[in-house]
Amino acid sequence: MTNVTMVRIYIKEGDKHQGHDLMREIFHLLHEQHKVHGVTVFRGVAGFGSKGEVHADDLLRMTVHLPLVLEFFDDAARVAAVLPTIQSMVPAGHVVWWQANCATATP
Repeated sequence: MTNVTMVRIYIKEGDKHQGHDLMREIFHLLHEQHKVHGVTVFRGVAGFGSKGEVHADDLLRMTVHLPLVLEFFDDAARVAAVLPTIQSMVPAGHVVWWQANCATATP
């Protein structure tokens, strides 16, 4: 077993960071700059945040900003290196992380 840090980032479609698509900016940061083990982006069908505004995929809404969750894991040092940048890009309280175990390959 290997100890890793899991990270989950909560944003929504259409969120911007310095005029650019936030999801793509975070994805690029994790893939190109920090070379984390892997990133998965989940697109929710519905959700609401602390303000209680519902975002849902239905025919009655003209503009949909569905929830997105970016998730990745890596060793604690690599996560610690990238977390401050991510936290500066998203609203407070939208990034959570925890320690986990990852099964290693057996010879």
